[in-house]
Amino acid sequence: MFKILIAEDDRELRQLFAHVLTKNGYTVLGVSNGEEALAALEQSYYDLIISDIMMPKMDGWEVVKEIRKVSKVPIIMLTAKAEERDELQGFQLGVDEYISKPFSPKILVARVEAILRRTNQLGAKEEILEAGGIRIDKAAHSVTIDGKSVDLSYKEFELLTYFLENKGIALSREKILNSVWNYDYFGDARTIDTHVKKLRSKMGDKGEYIKTVWGMGYKFEVE
Repeated sequence: MFKILIAEDDRELRQLFAHVLTKNGYTVLGVSNGEEALAALEQSYYDLIISDIMMPKMDGWEVVKEIRKVSKVPIIMLTAKAEERDELQGFQLGVDEYISKPFSPKILVARVEAILRRTNQLGAKEEILEAGGIRIDKAAHSVTIDGKSVDLSYKEFELLTYFLENKGIALSREKILNSVWNYDYFGDARTIDTHVKKLRSKMGDKGEYIKTVWGMGYKFEVE
């Protein structure tokens, strides 16, 4: 089941969008501003983000900028403005689709399906990774440990997937940065240590499979 995050400060619209998408089989979380959206992304993985532009605390443009530093998750922007320069700005920042208000619920569902299809998430081939009681379903973006579901953020999911795909191999922090965060990430390698710490904590005893290679990086190894 696909998970969708909706950032919309209008409560009635947010509830309407959530209701329509839930009826069509999606799992939906609604938040009222950009700060809450980024906090939600830190806690869990989402297959698609729908965000308004004009929101309190942090607007949609800032949300997209922050998301694109760490993730390529598809983003649909909602706006009451139908000006060309706004659409161009959105696409330049990395927005995948643009919907101008007002629009019908059917249009929203159709755009969501089109985006997921375009990004090869609908109908994607099932790919399973398993090791030491850890099971990753890449198509469904789900992780279970000893049969129990584990809720990971987008980057935690990608990091664990990368470790399982390279189990038994010592990986430098630079290589992990380049592979998981991509070359367009301008950050400190210490961000890897922070994410590994959080990932180990969520994995419980299985966190011991992620071993520190002193002076280099990490290695995933099942004993």
